[in-house]
Amino acid sequence: MKIKKSGMVLALKEHMIAGNPITRLEAITLFGIGNFNSEITRMRKEGWVVESQKVPFAKALKRVNDYAHFVPPKNLPIKEILLTEYWINR
Repeated sequence: MKIKKSGMVLALKEHMIAGNPITRLEAITLFGIGNFNSEITRMRKEGWVVESQKVPFAKALKRVNDYAHFVPPKNLPIKEILLTEYWINR
């Protein structure tokens, strides 16, 4: 399991190093990273400058749906719910 986990973490890092922002929703859905905050903390300890901002759930949902089919409940206010988006600042 350790090899599989390190591969998922490496894919997450490569995604972020390529300049792509990511939310917890995307990390779970696209990379299988369950403890996303720990990975962000680990990257910061390694010296990466990881920045963040709040974005609407709808923005993250649009990005997820480029790779997977994710349909939230119809009564979920996706424009009002905010997620934290992280990216690496170069």
